[in-house]
Amino acid sequence: MVGTSARLLRLLTLLQSRRFWPGAALAERLEITERTLRRDVERLRSLGYPIHGQSGVAGGYALEAGAQLPPLSLADDEALAVAIALRTATNALSASIGEAALRALSKLERVFPLELRQRANALRASVLLLERRGPSIDVALLSTLAHACDERRELFFGYAGRGGERSAREVEPAGLVHTGRWYLVAFDRDRQDWRTFRVDRIAEAPRLGKRYTPRPPPEGGDLRAYVSRSIAERGYPVRAVVVMMAPAEEVAARVPASVAVVERLDAERCRLATGAHSLRSLAAWLLMLGIDFEVVEPKELCDELRALRDRVDRVLGEGVAKPAVAEPSGDRG
Repeated sequence: MVGTSARLLRLLTLLQSRRFWPGAALAERLEITERTLRRDVERLRSLGYPIHGQSGVAGGYALEAGAQLPPLSLADDEALAVAIALRTATNALSASIGEAALRALSKLERVFPLELRQRANALRASVLLLERRGPSIDVALLSTLAHACDERRELFFGYAGRGGERSAREVEPAGLVHTGRWYLVAFDRDRQDWRTFRVDRIAEAPRLGKRYTPRPPPEGGDLRAYVSRSIAERGYPVRAVVVMMAPAEEVAARVPASVAVVERLDAERCRLATGAHSLRSLAAWLLMLGIDFEVVEPKELCDELRALRDRVDRVLGEGVAKPAVAEPSGDRG
């Protein structure tokens, strides 16, 4: 027979895995009576777990948010997944987030059983992370922005543009997207349009305003696609569209979403829209993908491709007339 402590841990795990459990179904999973279930729920409540009970035929239990974070019960695979995510976050996002992730990882690994600790140590030894790049983002700033998005609260902040110019922004935040940099997607009230804001350019602590009624989001609600299109196309002085002679899945596997927008045309072709600082660099990049393509726009991109072809010919010595070599004369004179 399962002991009381083990049963309480199992009950806690079940409550954490689903938003609401009917009482009968929970008792059946634990193989106990509903009377015993009620006693176990009371024991967890006495330990500080905020468990809400609903009586009646459709009654049941739900673990709600409390005044502080209660201890969590994780299965082995869940604990390892969290450890991997925290290990990656120590280096991948920002300095402040990395420090918080490292503290959380240390707490987690201290309570691992021996076998699980050994598996976590093997992962630690095997997973190597490159040096973090990009601007550091304060975890408190991200938390404030995420809270505003979730609660649909107005945001007021100072913003530094690409050239360093400052402006005051009043926005309705919709969500955060991470592409190597953090971006806030929000409706800019002054410009009456959706905008993408780099979080590292938010120049001062945002102020939260009142709640607002959400507008229809851009890209049908796919904020990742909106950010991808914004930074891949609209963020550069030069834009181009080409048709790639390869399936969209193959092209998307080679091209990050932050670099280009890839859309399927048919089973063998896709549309690629991207931007760059110059047509010359864009032409070279497209050639390096190693996939045949046709230029849709701008037509000037074709001129840059021809210029690159001519340069390669010159480097290889093809198409260039060789200097005439004088035949040796028979007259030694």
